[in-house]
Amino acid sequence: MLAAPGGELEAYRSLEPVVRMGVQFAGSLLVVMIVLGLLQNYGTRAVTKSRHSPIISLCIGLPGLLVIGGLASTGYLIVDTGIGTFFGIPLVIVGAAVLPTATAIGLVAIGRTLVSKVAADRPWTGVLVGALLTGIAGWSLPATLALAGLAAALGVGASIRVLFGASGAARPDDRTVPPANKI
Repeated sequence: MLAAPGGELEAYRSLEPVVRMGVQFAGSLLVVMIVLGLLQNYGTRAVTKSRHSPIISLCIGLPGLLVIGGLASTGYLIVDTGIGTFFGIPLVIVGAAVLPTATAIGLVAIGRTLVSKVAADRPWTGVLVGALLTGIAGWSLPATLALAGLAAALGVGASIRVLFGASGAARPDDRTVPPANKI
């Protein structure tokens, strides 16, 4: 596409809504399958952790998302400076690796939560419903941004909880605060 710098958003918005929906469905389905295929054990544990206590995942994920997004955008801004090659590129790479992965985990968690209310709770149904939800959200840009933000926050929070959860209180007697579903 030939467009002015920064015109990617306008080019995307100029697409027909049905085309945007199809592109978002196919793209999210592809990314989710790749992420869960590469991170089989970690991805399924993160999805399960996010589904069991989504409020805790959101409380951890929102600040984590702001930090990761801030680091990636800072790296993007300093790439053209003298120190940008050394410091900016690794920050952009970390953001480009973590954010889509966490968003995919969050989409599957949202999809599995929605499908568990009406049908069998299987991992592949969460993948399919999450991708369908992303495709439906493609109808409008605000809906897409809201869904992506929620999924990214859930995914970052659940990923952090799984990453650091091995050293936590495993037995319920060791907890100082009751679990979120018992409050």
